[in-house]
Order: sequence, then C-alpha cells, then structure tokens
Amino acid sequence: MTWLQAVVLAVVQGLTEFLPVSSSGHLRIVSQLLFDTDAGASFTAVTQIGTELAVVIYFFGDIVRLIGTWFRGMVNAEIRRTQDYRLAWYVIVGSIPIGILGFFFQDLIRGALRSLWITATTLIVFGLLLGLAERYGPQLRKQAELRLSDGVLMGLAQSLALVPGVSRSGGTITAGLTLGLDRPTAVRFSFLLAIPAVFAAGLLELGHVFNPEGPGVQPSPPQMLVATILAGAVGYACIAWLLRYVEKHSVYLFVWWRVIVGVAVYALLTFGVLQA
Repeated sequence: MTWLQAVVLAVVQGLTEFLPVSSSGHLRIVSQLLFDTDAGASFTAVTQIGTELAVVIYFFGDIVRLIGTWFRGMVNAEIRRTQDYRLAWYVIVGSIPIGILGFFFQDLIRGALRSLWITATTLIVFGLLLGLAERYGPQLRKQAELRLSDGVLMGLAQSLALVPGVSRSGGTITAGLTLGLDRPTAVRFSFLLAIPAVFAAGLLELGHVFNPEGPGVQPSPPQMLVATILAGAVGYACIAWLLRYVEKHSVYLFVWWRVIVGVAVYALLTFGVLQA
C-alpha cells in the first residue's frame, strides 16, 4: 500500500462510516476505481477502530454513565429499573448477532462477498429500504421508550452490514425507523450499538491486515496507524454533523446517493472500467 492509498482510503472511511451509505462499500469502490485494487476487509475493519474511538470520545459521558450503571445494577435492584441500565443491556444484546456471524463467516466476508456486483446491488436495495423506512416509519418513540426488542432487531440489522454496501448505520437506522423510533434516537442508538462489534472486528482483523499472503494490499504498521487516526478525526466531525442534520432533515439525501452510486458502479462494471 502506498501512502496516498492509505490517506485517501482513511478519509473515505471517516466520511462514510457513520453516514448510512456503507463505508466498506465505498472503500471497495474507491480502492478499485482509483488504485485498481481492493484494500481488503482487514484494512477496512482496522480503520474502523479509529472511527469507533471517535464515537467513544463523542459519547464519552454517556458511555461512562451506561457502564457504571450496568455494574451498579448487578447489585442494586433499584438501579436495574432505570432506563440507563436497560439501555446498556440493549447494546450488549444487540451486539451478539454481528459477533457470531462475523466470526463464523469471516472467510466469506473477506472473499466472495466483496464482489462489486454485490456491493452495487446492496447499495441500491438497502438504500430503497432506508427510504421506505423514512417514508412509512411512525417515528414517534424517543430514547426513553427503547425496548429490548429494538436492541435485538437493530442488532440483527447491524449484522447485515457484514456484506459491503449494506451499511452498518444504514441497516440499524432503517430498522429503528421501521420500529417507530424517531430519527435522532435511531441514529444515536446506532452509534452506541456499533462500539462493541466494531472494536471486536478490528482487533480480530489485526492479525490479517499485515499478512503478505492475505487478500487486498497490505499497509505498513505506520500507514495503518496514520490511517486509523485520520479516519477517526474525520469520523468525529461526521458524527457531529449527522446528529445535527437528522434533527431537522430526512434521510432521503443518503437514499439518493446510494442509488446513484450503485447505478454508476453497475455502469462502470458493464463497460469494463471497474473489475468485480
């Protein structure tokens, strides 16, 4: 991997990780289009550690409160009746599906599922599903009204993001809107839900990212470090922007973006500009 690749892909990762447009899909497309290669699932997973550190920093107060409440609730029945205690459990339970599927299907995720034909298809299909959720979701429930079923179903939706083009945030936001959560609540819970899963995936892939015989190009340790930090810095700015944006705007901007990019990838593949 060259330094230009590392920097460009890190910026793409930071820009797209929290937007419901699929960071893994965009990394796959940009890497093939600009550098005629696949950065690989391992590079994607490790740079996501940087973007998740941005989530931890941005929501640090909330995270510390939830963790503290969860531990105190183990010995205090009154605390177990609080919303924060339940929310902590929702995040834990919602993280289980992607952890199980990611572990058992990691070879498939790093290989066949990275076809650009699949990426283009999932960008369009799941973009349209996001649009339908925005249009028909009741959007009446706020964070205080989150339920265990929300955590389970949004966790299942998050696991679909193992396929490039689906989008982890896109899947969870789509599920949240469909379940009746309002937009800010769906987005905030999506961020919290991602922390355990993405950190686990990044740590699991550390052993693969520097493997010269593995799929994709291999970065050097300094390139990987700089890319992870840069992705985190860009991701932090995107978190702040997205939370403000969804308070007053729909998600149709991202729906249109996904459809346009998906159709463009189909065209580039058809005319041989991109190789699947």
